[in-house]
Amino acid sequence: MSENRRCCRPGCPNRAVATLTYVYADSTAVVGPLPAISEPHSWDLCAAHALRITAPRGWDLVRHPDIDVSAEDSDLTALLDAVAGGPVGGRRAGAALVDADRLRRLGVSDPAPVLAEESVEPSGSRPHLRVVPNATDRVDTSSAEPADGDREPGPELG
Repeated sequence: MSENRRCCRPGCPNRAVATLTYVYADSTAVVGPLPAISEPHSWDLCAAHALRITAPRGWDLVRHPDIDVSAEDSDLTALLDAVAGGPVGGRRAGAALVDADRLRRLGVSDPAPVLAEESVEPSGSRPHLRVVPNATDRVDTSSAEPADGDREPGPELG
């Protein structure tokens, strides 16, 4: 099992231990062991999501008994406890721990300054969205001839 494969469920930082595959010809959802190589049209799941997953209405669900749920270690259990604690500083505690762990593996010695929340001051600049006139509304006044009544009085050339 690759260390880089995580559960595909949004926001779940846990390591994948099972794969969900749909067999459309048989209307069957299969939760099986994690293959060595990620396959297209299959979804990697952690142990918690593999146990809770349900099949679509009218489909059968097959769970293979040889899923290695024990692959999750005590670090992931501690991470689950941190996530259950609630948000910390506007971010989920689990997300901060996963980010810190990932930074340590990349060689960042002190991830705390990287994870610190920076206050963003609103700037006095113009907003990035503005109304742009249609091309048909634009009139090029430099090449257009003014109407007879719109001419400025000037010397008459004789």
